[in-house]
Amino acid sequence: MILSESDLVRWGESIGREVAVPVFIALRGPLGAGKSVLARAIARGAGVSAAMPSPTFNLIFTYNAERGGSPGAPDRPRATTPEAPSPGEFLVGYPGGDPDPSMSIAVVHADLYRIQDPSELWELGWEELGAGPELILVEWPERAGSLLPDDRWEVRIIPTAPGSGFREVSVERVGDPPHLPGFPVSVDPQEDGG
Repeated sequence: MILSESDLVRWGESIGREVAVPVFIALRGPLGAGKSVLARAIARGAGVSAAMPSPTFNLIFTYNAERGGSPGAPDRPRATTPEAPSPGEFLVGYPGGDPDPSMSIAVVHADLYRIQDPSELWELGWEELGAGPELILVEWPERAGSLLPDDRWEVRIIPTAPGSGFREVSVERVGDPPHLPGFPVSVDPQEDGG
């Protein structure tokens, strides 16, 4: 599907507002494709109002988000680097049962571009991701190799032409992640017999 940047942003915001957590979304595409644009839109939709710098040098940023529009809640980006890992930082109190979409969640934005070997992910607390109500957005997920979770969404973004502002976007469901709102190819496995 071909999307303009504004379409990409609208779709991302609807994901942030509506997707059930925990959810892992792998963002694939070349440099400058729009992976960070989509990640920031998803985070804004989830309620993050803090500036979201690229996590390329810090690798992982975690933001508190208040779904349901609680603008008074402060966003405190927290950075984790291989030199200063804080695995507990990824955990957010999980009340058990199905998450309420209006509850406070964590938005985790990771950029694995600088990862040379998947084993480096353990220093970042990788195994803790998804343990609580988290919306996990990972750029350059191919660097994680076999450590990617079994249940995830794969979003591929490819610019159609330099400077055009349009991107070809494809979405693939891997395993059984929660429904991804707003994109026409999203299929609920219960609806298609899976």
